Amino acid sequence: MRTIAEINDKIRRQAAVAWTVEELKARVQDIGIAQAFKEVDVICTGTFEPMESSGALINLGHTDPPIKIRRCWLDGVPAYAGFGAVDLYIGATAMADYTGSPEMADGENRQGATLPERGGGHVIEDLIAGKTVQLRAIGQATDCYPRASYETTISAKTINQFYLYNPRNLYQNFIVGVNGGDRLLYTYLGPLQPRLGNAVYSSPGAISPLLNDPDLQLIGIGTRIFLGGGIGYVAWEGTQHFPLQKRLPNRTPIGPAATLALIGDARQMNLRWVRGCYFKNYGPSLMLGVGIPLPVLNEEVVRHCAVRDKEIVAPVVDFSIPRRVRPTFGLVSYAQLKSGQITIEGKTVRTAPLASIFLSRQVAQELKQWIEAGEFMLAEPVASIPMDRSFLPQDRWGSKITLD
Repeated sequence: MRTIAEINDKIRRQAAVAWTVEELKARVQDIGIAQAFKEVDVICTGTFEPMESSGALINLGHTDPPIKIRRCWLDGVPAYAGFGAVDLYIGATAMADYTGSPEMADGENRQGATLPERGGGHVIEDLIAGKTVQLRAIGQATDCYPRASYETTISAKTINQFYLYNPRNLYQNFIVGVNGGDRLLYTYLGPLQPRLGNAVYSSPGAISPLLNDPDLQLIGIGTRIFLGGGIGYVAWEGTQHFPLQKRLPNRTPIGPAATLALIGDARQMNLRWVRGCYFKNYGPSLMLGVGIPLPVLNEEVVRHCAVRDKEIVAPVVDFSIPRRVRPTFGLVSYAQLKSGQITIEGKTVRTAPLASIFLSRQVAQELKQWIEAGEFMLAEPVASIPMDRSFLPQDRWGSKITLD
């Protein structure tokens, strides 16, 4: 048995042994779990993938005369202003303001219309890059905040707080998207070709952080992580956190399960690991690099991290059915997905990852280098992530709202 305090002491002395999770899996095949436990102190996991439930909190500082912002746009992208007077939140998927554009009718996207390709993820990227962005704000005039409007340019250097707070990151497993219909579909997994023309999977599989700590015994609230090239923390359970998902005997879930809410100082981050992106006819998002160090406290940690792609499965889901619960074509392993093709009802279907496997490995490698150099200390969680959360859908049909 080891403790995090003991491992941190070795990190300070630059005597800790850190392996990427891929190195651990290979070493276990050669020397076994017991010997690997003796040799390694920290296992570094990583992923680089779209994480659309992300965003940045910004405090502008007060103007003179002061303004109580109620509506705001950053480079034409709406930011939420329902906090204090000059606190803003810009979501990664917020789209550039298209009010009155021909692409929209009655607030709904016309079939096949081209949506604006710039969104909140791109604004966040620009601010991290040190660029200036245009601010336009409308205020609620009050006795203490008399100003009615304000326009200026801002950068990361001219605002107070600028940090990412991401309500849902790091899905513990996800789905494989296919399209059994007759027309091309544009989805959050990218384009899905008709008649099972392709299959897209999101998770990087056995190197993904939460699949290597399946019951979240090591990761908790307060865990220090690699976030966007800087240091971040696990803030809470993520939205849509569903740890009660069905699991294999190795404890890995067979579909979307646990999630985490993450927080980190955006000024520490760099563009290699934070990038705005756009999915055609779906909208903008944010590509984000996240790495989690797993302290090797006992042999069970090594056993969980030794899980391989052939031992983890994901459901193949047909997006041509426009319902919350879509039909599936069964489960496939990540080894099959990473081979480049799977078989669905006798048909060979080519596969592609949404996550960058190469950059996911690089996240784990960079985190390993930080630990070996004594630049990254592990943090004891202050509380566990709940593992008994149910998933509550909205099954009742709502009424269509019409605007006069």
